[in-house]
Amino acid sequence: MRVAVMASGRGSNFDALLKATRSERTSAEIVVVLSDQRGAAVLEKARGAGVPVEILDPGTPRGPWSPEGIEALRVALQRHRVEAVCLAGFMRIVPPEILREFPSRILNIHPSLLPSFPGLRAQRKALRAGVKVSGCTVHLVDEGVDTGPIVIQAAVPVEPDDTEDSLAARILEQEHRIYPQALFALAENRLRVEGRVVSVLSPEKRS
Repeated sequence: MRVAVMASGRGSNFDALLKATRSERTSAEIVVVLSDQRGAAVLEKARGAGVPVEILDPGTPRGPWSPEGIEALRVALQRHRVEAVCLAGFMRIVPPEILREFPSRILNIHPSLLPSFPGLRAQRKALRAGVKVSGCTVHLVDEGVDTGPIVIQAAVPVEPDDTEDSLAARILEQEHRIYPQALFALAENRLRVEGRVVSVLSPEKRS
C-alpha cells in the first residue's frame, strides 16, 4: 500500500511510521510527504530519508481549501499513486472531495482518548478537566474535527505533578507505538468498519 504522510510540523510521528515501515514486514510504504508549511521540519527529515516531498498551497490562510488547492492536492496524490494517507500533525481539515476518493483509508493520530478533548491543546484540556487518565487515539478521518471512527487507543495515567509538556511527552511515546499498528492493519486489510465501530482483525483472520 502506497502511503502519503501529510504533516505541518516537526514530524515525530512521520519518523515513527517511516522507521516501522522500513524495519518490519508490512505492505505499507511511505512514498511522499506533503506539507502546507514550507519551513516544516518534517520536510528536511523526509528529504534526509530519501522520501519525496511536496509543498501544498491550500489557497486560503485557514479554513476551507480553495478549488485550486483541492485540485493540487488531488494531483499530488495521483502523481505518487497514493492508496492511503496518514495525517501526522497536519493542521488543516482534509477536503471532503479527497475524503470521498479515499474512503476509510485516511488515518489521523490525536493526543487524547477521543471523543474527549478533540481539537487543539488536548493535553491542556485534559489537565484542566482533572481527568486521571488521558492518552491517544488513531481514528479514520471524516469531515469533522477528530470525529471519525476510532481504530486504536492507548491510555496514559495523568500524574498529580504533570504539566502540559510532561503529559504530552508521555502520550507521544504511545502515539509512536500505536500509529504504525493502525497503518499496518489498514495496509493488510485487517480493518472492518461497521458504522462507527472499527474492528482490528488479527493477521490470521485477514481476508
